[in-house]
Amino acid sequence: MSSPRQIAVLGATGSIGSSTLDVIARHPERFRASVLAAHRQVEALAELCVRHRPALAVIGDPALEGELARRLSAAGVDCAVAAGPEAISEAASGSLCDTVVAAIVGAAGLDSTLAAARAGKRLLLANKESIVMAGPLLLAALRQGGGELIPIDSEHNAIFQCLPGGRPDLGHSGVRRLILTASGGPFRGRSRAELAGITPEQACRHPNWSMGRKISVDSATLMNKGLEVIEALHLFQASPDAIEVLVHPQSLVHSLVEYVDGSVLAQLGNPDMRTAIAHALAWPDRVDSGVPPLDLAAHAALHFEQPDLGTFRCLALAFQALRAGGDATAILNAANEIAVEAFLAGALPFLSIADVVESVLMELPPQPVVDVQSLTERDRTAREAARRILRNAC
Repeated sequence: MSSPRQIAVLGATGSIGSSTLDVIARHPERFRASVLAAHRQVEALAELCVRHRPALAVIGDPALEGELARRLSAAGVDCAVAAGPEAISEAASGSLCDTVVAAIVGAAGLDSTLAAARAGKRLLLANKESIVMAGPLLLAALRQGGGELIPIDSEHNAIFQCLPGGRPDLGHSGVRRLILTASGGPFRGRSRAELAGITPEQACRHPNWSMGRKISVDSATLMNKGLEVIEALHLFQASPDAIEVLVHPQSLVHSLVEYVDGSVLAQLGNPDMRTAIAHALAWPDRVDSGVPPLDLAAHAALHFEQPDLGTFRCLALAFQALRAGGDATAILNAANEIAVEAFLAGALPFLSIADVVESVLMELPPQPVVDVQSLTERDRTAREAARRILRNAC
Protein backbone atom coordinates (compact mmCIF):
# COMPACT_ATOMS: atom_id res chain seq x y z
CA MET A 1 0.00 0.00 0.00
CA SER A 2 1.21 3.54 -0.76
CA SER A 3 2.18 5.84 2.10
CA PRO A 4 -0.60 7.88 3.76
CA ARG A 5 -1.63 11.21 2.28
CA GLN A 6 -0.16 14.03 4.37
CA ILE A 7 -3.00 16.40 5.28
CA ALA A 8 -2.71 20.02 6.43
CA VAL A 9 -5.88 21.01 8.27
CA LEU A 10 -6.17 24.81 8.28
CA GLY A 11 -8.85 25.78 10.77
CA ALA A 12 -8.34 22.58 12.74
CA THR A 13 -10.32 23.70 15.80
CA GLY A 14 -13.48 24.61 13.86
CA SER A 15 -16.40 22.39 12.90
CA ILE A 16 -14.95 21.43 9.49
CA GLY A 17 -11.56 20.79 11.06
CA SER A 18 -13.11 18.58 13.72
CA SER A 19 -15.03 16.55 11.12
CA THR A 20 -11.92 16.22 8.95
CA LEU A 21 -9.81 14.94 11.84
CA ASP A 22 -12.52 12.44 12.72
CA VAL A 23 -12.37 10.99 9.20
CA ILE A 24 -8.56 11.00 9.20
CA ALA A 25 -8.46 9.14 12.52
CA ARG A 26 -10.67 6.39 11.07
CA HIS A 27 -8.12 5.65 8.33
CA PRO A 28 -4.57 5.92 9.72
CA GLU A 29 -3.29 3.71 6.91
CA ARG A 30 -4.53 6.23 4.30
CA PHE A 31 -4.29 9.65 5.93
CA ARG A 32 -2.12 11.52 8.41
CA ALA A 33 -2.80 14.96 9.89
CA SER A 34 0.71 16.29 9.30
CA VAL A 35 -0.05 20.01 9.85
CA LEU A 36 -2.63 21.54 12.19
CA ALA A 37 -3.35 25.28 12.16
CA ALA A 38 -5.75 27.45 14.15
CA HIS A 39 -6.27 31.18 14.72
CA ARG A 40 -6.24 31.75 18.50
CA GLN A 41 -7.64 28.61 20.14
CA VAL A 42 -4.30 27.59 21.56
CA GLU A 43 -5.62 25.16 24.19
CA ALA A 44 -7.83 23.36 21.68
CA LEU A 45 -4.99 23.22 19.14
CA ALA A 46 -2.63 21.75 21.71
CA GLU A 47 -5.18 19.07 22.59
CA LEU A 48 -5.53 18.16 18.92
CA CYS A 49 -1.77 17.88 18.62
CA VAL A 50 -1.69 15.47 21.56
CA ARG A 51 -4.28 13.33 19.79
CA HIS A 52 -3.01 13.48 16.21
CA ARG A 53 0.77 14.07 16.57
CA PRO A 54 1.34 16.37 13.57
CA ALA A 55 4.79 17.34 12.31
CA LEU A 56 3.89 21.04 12.58
CA ALA A 57 1.44 23.12 14.61
CA VAL A 58 0.72 26.72 13.61
CA ILE A 59 -1.13 29.32 15.64
CA GLY A 60 -2.37 32.37 13.72
CA ASP A 61 -1.76 34.87 16.53
CA PRO A 62 2.03 35.32 16.95
CA ALA A 63 1.54 36.36 20.58
CA LEU A 64 0.42 32.80 21.39
CA GLU A 65 3.38 30.94 19.87
CA GLY A 66 5.19 30.66 23.22
CA GLU A 67 2.10 29.35 25.00
CA LEU A 68 1.52 26.74 22.29
CA ALA A 69 5.14 25.60 22.51
CA ARG A 70 4.91 25.34 26.30
CA ARG A 71 1.71 23.34 26.20
CA LEU A 72 3.10 20.90 23.64
CA SER A 73 6.34 20.48 25.55
CA ALA A 74 4.46 19.81 28.78
CA ALA A 75 2.34 17.19 26.98
CA GLY A 76 5.38 15.49 25.47
CA VAL A 77 4.38 16.31 21.89
CA ASP A 78 7.41 16.48 19.60
CA CYS A 79 6.41 18.74 16.72
CA ALA A 80 7.57 22.01 15.21
CA VAL A 81 5.72 25.19 16.18
CA ALA A 82 5.16 28.31 14.09
CA ALA A 83 2.94 31.37 14.29
CA GLY A 84 1.38 34.08 12.16
CA PRO A 85 -0.58 34.22 8.89
CA GLU A 86 2.58 33.90 6.79
CA ALA A 87 3.50 30.73 8.65
CA ILE A 88 0.09 29.26 7.82
CA SER A 89 0.60 30.04 4.13
CA GLU A 90 4.09 28.56 4.23
CA ALA A 91 2.71 25.41 5.84
CA ALA A 92 0.02 25.16 3.14
CA SER A 93 2.63 25.32 0.37
CA GLY A 94 5.45 23.42 2.11
CA SER A 95 6.79 19.89 1.94
CA LEU A 96 4.99 18.59 5.03
CA CYS A 97 1.69 18.11 3.20
CA ASP A 98 0.35 17.01 -0.17
CA THR A 99 -3.28 17.83 0.66
CA VAL A 100 -4.66 21.01 2.23
CA VAL A 101 -8.07 21.32 3.88
CA ALA A 102 -8.83 25.05 3.64
CA ALA A 103 -11.30 25.59 6.47
CA ILE A 104 -10.24 28.96 7.88
CA VAL A 105 -13.39 31.09 8.15
CA GLY A 106 -13.73 34.32 6.19
CA ALA A 107 -11.30 36.41 4.16
CA ALA A 108 -8.51 35.38 6.53
CA GLY A 109 -8.27 32.10 4.64
CA LEU A 110 -7.49 33.65 1.23
CA ASP A 111 -3.68 33.81 1.34
CA SER A 112 -3.16 30.24 2.55
CA THR A 113 -5.69 28.90 0.04
CA LEU A 114 -3.91 30.64 -2.83
CA ALA A 115 -0.55 29.40 -1.52
CA ALA A 116 -1.76 25.80 -1.52
CA ALA A 117 -3.14 26.18 -5.05
CA ARG A 118 0.10 27.65 -6.42
CA ALA A 119 2.06 24.84 -4.81
CA GLY A 120 0.07 22.18 -6.65
CA LYS A 121 -1.57 20.64 -3.60
CA ARG A 122 -4.82 18.74 -3.60
CA LEU A 123 -6.98 21.56 -2.24
CA LEU A 124 -10.10 20.59 -0.33
CA LEU A 125 -12.00 23.85 -0.20
CA ALA A 126 -14.34 24.70 2.66
CA ASN A 127 -13.39 28.38 2.81
CA LYS A 128 -15.99 29.68 0.36
CA GLU A 129 -14.92 33.28 0.93
CA SER A 130 -11.65 32.62 -0.93
CA ILE A 131 -13.39 31.79 -4.17
CA VAL A 132 -16.16 34.35 -3.61
CA MET A 133 -13.55 37.09 -3.20
CA ALA A 134 -10.98 35.91 -5.70
CA GLY A 135 -12.45 33.22 -7.93
CA PRO A 136 -10.46 34.12 -11.07
CA LEU A 137 -7.23 34.41 -9.06
CA LEU A 138 -7.77 31.07 -7.35
CA LEU A 139 -8.48 29.29 -10.64
CA ALA A 140 -5.37 30.88 -12.15
CA ALA A 141 -3.32 29.71 -9.16
CA LEU A 142 -4.64 26.17 -9.64
CA ARG A 143 -3.63 26.22 -13.30
CA GLN A 144 -0.20 27.55 -12.33
CA GLY A 145 0.38 24.92 -9.67
CA GLY A 146 -1.14 22.01 -11.56
CA GLY A 147 -2.99 20.76 -8.48
CA GLU A 148 -6.64 19.87 -8.09
CA LEU A 149 -9.54 21.41 -6.21
CA ILE A 150 -12.29 19.34 -4.66
CA PRO A 151 -15.05 21.26 -2.86
CA ILE A 152 -16.15 20.04 0.57
CA ASP A 153 -19.13 22.31 1.03
CA SER A 154 -21.85 19.69 0.98
CA GLU A 155 -23.69 21.35 -1.93
CA HIS A 156 -20.68 21.74 -4.21
CA ASN A 157 -19.33 18.33 -3.34
CA ALA A 158 -22.75 16.95 -4.30
CA ILE A 159 -22.56 18.69 -7.67
CA PHE A 160 -19.00 17.41 -8.11
CA GLN A 161 -20.28 13.88 -7.57
CA CYS A 162 -23.16 14.34 -10.04
CA LEU A 163 -21.05 15.75 -12.88
CA PRO A 164 -19.02 13.58 -15.26
CA GLY A 165 -15.38 14.24 -14.43
CA GLY A 166 -16.25 16.52 -11.53
CA ARG A 167 -15.60 19.86 -13.24
CA PRO A 168 -16.41 19.66 -16.95
CA ASP A 169 -17.09 22.49 -19.34
CA LEU A 170 -20.82 22.70 -18.77
CA GLY A 171 -21.44 23.82 -22.32
CA HIS A 172 -20.10 20.53 -23.70
CA SER A 173 -21.38 18.05 -21.13
CA GLY A 174 -25.14 18.27 -21.66
CA VAL A 175 -25.73 20.12 -18.38
CA ARG A 176 -28.68 22.51 -18.32
CA ARG A 177 -28.73 23.67 -14.68
CA LEU A 178 -26.98 23.31 -11.35
CA ILE A 179 -29.52 23.25 -8.52
CA LEU A 180 -28.22 24.09 -5.04
CA THR A 181 -30.46 23.09 -2.16
CA ALA A 182 -30.93 25.22 0.95
CA SER A 183 -32.46 24.13 4.22
CA GLY A 184 -34.08 27.54 4.54
CA GLY A 185 -32.38 27.99 7.90
CA PRO A 186 -34.12 28.34 11.26
CA PHE A 187 -36.55 31.01 10.01
CA ARG A 188 -37.96 29.39 6.88
CA GLY A 189 -41.55 30.47 6.31
CA ARG A 190 -41.42 33.50 8.59
CA SER A 191 -42.33 36.99 7.43
CA ARG A 192 -40.10 40.06 7.76
CA ALA A 193 -42.26 41.29 10.63
CA GLU A 194 -41.63 38.04 12.50
CA LEU A 195 -37.86 38.44 12.07
CA ALA A 196 -37.60 41.94 13.53
CA GLY A 197 -36.49 40.88 17.00
CA ILE A 198 -34.33 37.84 16.18
CA THR A 199 -31.40 37.32 18.57
CA PRO A 200 -27.96 35.87 17.76
CA GLU A 201 -28.80 32.79 19.80
CA GLN A 202 -31.91 32.14 17.71
CA ALA A 203 -30.04 32.70 14.45
CA CYS A 204 -27.28 30.26 15.44
CA ARG A 205 -29.77 27.47 16.20
CA HIS A 206 -29.73 25.68 12.84
CA PRO A 207 -32.34 22.90 12.51
CA ASN A 208 -30.13 20.38 10.67
CA TRP A 209 -26.44 21.28 10.69
CA SER A 210 -23.87 21.90 13.43
CA MET A 211 -21.83 24.93 12.33
CA GLY A 212 -19.87 27.90 13.65
CA ARG A 213 -21.66 31.11 14.62
CA LYS A 214 -20.78 33.17 11.54
CA ILE A 215 -21.84 30.53 9.03
CA SER A 216 -24.96 29.83 11.10
CA VAL A 217 -26.03 33.47 10.77
CA ASP A 218 -25.26 33.36 7.05
CA SER A 219 -27.49 30.30 6.79
CA ALA A 220 -30.27 32.12 8.64
CA THR A 221 -30.11 35.12 6.24
CA LEU A 222 -29.56 32.83 3.18
CA MET A 223 -26.33 34.75 2.49
CA ASN A 224 -24.55 31.44 2.87
CA LYS A 225 -26.53 30.12 -0.09
CA GLY A 226 -25.72 33.29 -2.02
CA LEU A 227 -22.00 32.75 -1.42
CA GLU A 228 -22.43 29.16 -2.56
CA VAL A 229 -24.07 30.31 -5.81
CA ILE A 230 -21.04 32.53 -6.48
CA GLU A 231 -18.74 29.66 -5.59
CA ALA A 232 -20.56 27.31 -7.97
CA LEU A 233 -20.17 29.74 -10.86
CA HIS A 234 -16.38 29.67 -10.51
CA LEU A 235 -15.96 26.01 -9.57
CA PHE A 236 -18.02 24.70 -12.45
CA GLN A 237 -17.57 27.51 -14.98
CA ALA A 238 -21.33 28.12 -15.04
CA SER A 239 -23.32 31.24 -15.87
CA PRO A 240 -25.58 32.95 -13.31
CA ASP A 241 -28.62 31.87 -15.30
CA ALA A 242 -27.57 28.20 -15.11
CA ILE A 243 -27.63 28.15 -11.28
CA GLU A 244 -30.80 27.84 -9.24
CA VAL A 245 -31.57 27.58 -5.52
CA LEU A 246 -34.32 25.37 -4.12
CA VAL A 247 -35.30 25.29 -0.46
CA HIS A 248 -35.29 21.72 0.82
CA PRO A 249 -35.90 21.74 4.59
CA GLN A 250 -34.95 18.09 5.23
CA SER A 251 -31.33 18.66 4.04
CA LEU A 252 -31.13 15.14 2.63
CA VAL A 253 -30.76 16.10 -1.05
CA HIS A 254 -27.58 18.15 -1.05
CA SER A 255 -27.72 19.37 -4.66
CA LEU A 256 -28.88 18.32 -8.12
CA VAL A 257 -27.67 18.57 -11.71
CA GLU A 258 -30.21 18.82 -14.54
CA TYR A 259 -29.19 17.61 -17.99
CA VAL A 260 -30.57 18.62 -21.39
CA ASP A 261 -32.12 15.17 -21.93
CA GLY A 262 -34.43 15.68 -18.94
CA SER A 263 -32.37 13.66 -16.47
CA VAL A 264 -31.77 15.08 -13.00
CA LEU A 265 -29.02 13.54 -10.88
CA ALA A 266 -29.02 14.18 -7.14
CA GLN A 267 -26.66 13.33 -4.29
CA LEU A 268 -28.39 12.36 -1.04
CA GLY A 269 -27.13 11.64 2.43
CA ASN A 270 -27.61 12.42 6.09
CA PRO A 271 -26.71 16.05 6.98
CA ASP A 272 -23.16 15.38 8.19
CA MET A 273 -20.10 17.11 6.71
CA ARG A 274 -18.00 13.97 7.12
CA THR A 275 -19.60 12.49 3.99
CA ALA A 276 -18.28 15.24 1.70
CA ILE A 277 -14.95 15.37 3.53
CA ALA A 278 -14.39 11.62 3.25
CA HIS A 279 -15.28 11.75 -0.45
CA ALA A 280 -12.80 14.55 -1.10
CA LEU A 281 -9.99 13.03 0.99
CA ALA A 282 -10.20 9.65 -0.73
CA TRP A 283 -11.30 10.70 -4.24
CA PRO A 284 -11.54 8.88 -6.63
CA ASP A 285 -11.94 6.11 -4.03
CA ARG A 286 -14.61 5.87 -1.34
CA VAL A 287 -13.98 5.28 2.36
CA ASP A 288 -16.13 4.94 5.47
CA SER A 289 -16.94 8.41 6.83
CA GLY A 290 -18.54 7.35 10.09
CA VAL A 291 -21.91 8.72 8.89
CA PRO A 292 -24.88 6.34 9.27
CA PRO A 293 -26.52 5.19 6.02
CA LEU A 294 -29.49 7.23 4.84
CA ASP A 295 -32.77 5.40 5.58
CA LEU A 296 -35.22 6.98 3.14
CA ALA A 297 -38.09 4.80 4.34
CA ALA A 298 -37.72 6.30 7.81
CA HIS A 299 -38.17 9.85 6.51
CA ALA A 300 -41.33 11.64 5.55
CA ALA A 301 -41.82 12.98 2.03
CA LEU A 302 -39.11 15.27 0.68
CA HIS A 303 -40.23 18.88 0.13
CA PHE A 304 -38.91 21.57 -2.21
CA GLU A 305 -39.93 25.21 -2.59
CA GLN A 306 -38.67 28.44 -4.10
CA PRO A 307 -36.72 30.75 -1.76
CA ASP A 308 -38.44 33.88 -0.44
CA LEU A 309 -36.14 36.56 -1.85
CA GLY A 310 -38.28 39.38 -0.45
CA THR A 311 -37.81 38.26 3.14
CA PHE A 312 -34.31 36.85 2.77
CA ARG A 313 -32.78 39.64 0.73
CA CYS A 314 -29.17 38.53 1.13
CA LEU A 315 -29.63 35.78 -1.46
CA ALA A 316 -30.99 38.31 -3.97
CA LEU A 317 -28.03 40.61 -3.24
CA ALA A 318 -25.61 37.76 -3.94
CA PHE A 319 -27.17 37.17 -7.37
CA GLN A 320 -27.04 40.94 -7.96
CA ALA A 321 -23.31 41.05 -7.14
CA LEU A 322 -22.64 38.00 -9.29
CA ARG A 323 -24.26 39.60 -12.32
CA ALA A 324 -22.47 42.92 -11.67
CA GLY A 325 -19.15 41.13 -12.13
CA GLY A 326 -15.65 42.29 -11.22
CA ASP A 327 -14.98 42.49 -7.50
CA ALA A 328 -18.63 43.02 -6.54
CA THR A 329 -18.73 39.60 -4.87
CA ALA A 330 -15.67 40.52 -2.79
CA ILE A 331 -17.41 43.74 -1.72
CA LEU A 332 -20.52 41.72 -0.84
CA ASN A 333 -18.50 39.28 1.26
CA ALA A 334 -16.57 41.97 3.14
CA ALA A 335 -19.69 43.97 3.97
CA ASN A 336 -21.49 40.84 5.12
CA GLU A 337 -18.66 39.82 7.44
CA ILE A 338 -18.78 43.21 9.18
CA ALA A 339 -22.58 43.20 9.37
CA VAL A 340 -22.72 39.68 10.81
CA GLU A 341 -20.03 40.57 13.32
CA ALA A 342 -22.12 43.54 14.46
CA PHE A 343 -25.27 41.41 14.69
CA LEU A 344 -23.51 38.77 16.79
CA ALA A 345 -22.27 41.55 19.08
CA GLY A 346 -25.83 42.80 19.55
CA ALA A 347 -25.14 46.05 17.69
CA LEU A 348 -27.27 45.45 14.58
CA PRO A 349 -30.79 44.04 14.08
CA PHE A 350 -31.04 40.81 12.10
CA LEU A 351 -32.96 42.37 9.20
CA SER A 352 -30.41 45.18 8.90
CA ILE A 353 -27.63 42.82 7.82
CA ALA A 354 -28.96 42.98 4.25
CA ASP A 355 -29.36 46.77 4.49
CA VAL A 356 -25.67 47.22 5.34
CA VAL A 357 -24.57 44.91 2.52
CA GLU A 358 -26.80 46.68 -0.01
CA SER A 359 -25.54 50.12 1.06
CA VAL A 360 -21.91 49.09 0.60
CA LEU A 361 -22.61 47.56 -2.82
CA MET A 362 -24.28 50.83 -3.90
CA GLU A 363 -21.38 52.91 -2.57
CA LEU A 364 -18.62 50.87 -4.24
CA PRO A 365 -19.27 50.06 -7.91
CA PRO A 366 -17.43 46.94 -9.12
CA GLN A 367 -13.86 47.08 -10.42
CA PRO A 368 -11.92 44.40 -12.36
CA VAL A 369 -10.16 41.69 -10.32
CA VAL A 370 -6.47 42.24 -11.13
CA ASP A 371 -4.36 40.87 -8.30
CA VAL A 372 -4.45 39.97 -4.62
CA GLN A 373 -3.06 43.33 -3.51
CA SER A 374 -5.76 45.43 -5.18
CA LEU A 375 -8.42 42.95 -4.08
CA THR A 376 -7.21 43.14 -0.48
CA GLU A 377 -7.36 46.93 -0.63
CA ARG A 378 -10.92 46.83 -1.96
CA ASP A 379 -11.83 44.36 0.78
CA ARG A 380 -10.44 46.83 3.36
CA THR A 381 -12.34 49.72 1.76
CA ALA A 382 -15.60 47.76 1.84
CA ARG A 383 -15.11 46.90 5.51
CA GLU A 384 -14.44 50.54 6.37
CA ALA A 385 -17.58 51.57 4.49
CA ALA A 386 -19.63 48.97 6.36
CA ARG A 387 -18.27 50.15 9.72
CA ARG A 388 -19.03 53.78 8.85
CA ILE A 389 -22.59 52.87 7.85
CA LEU A 390 -22.98 51.03 11.16
CA ARG A 391 -21.68 54.02 13.14
CA ASN A 392 -24.02 56.40 11.33
CA ALA A 393 -26.96 54.09 12.01
CA CYS A 394 -26.38 54.15 15.76
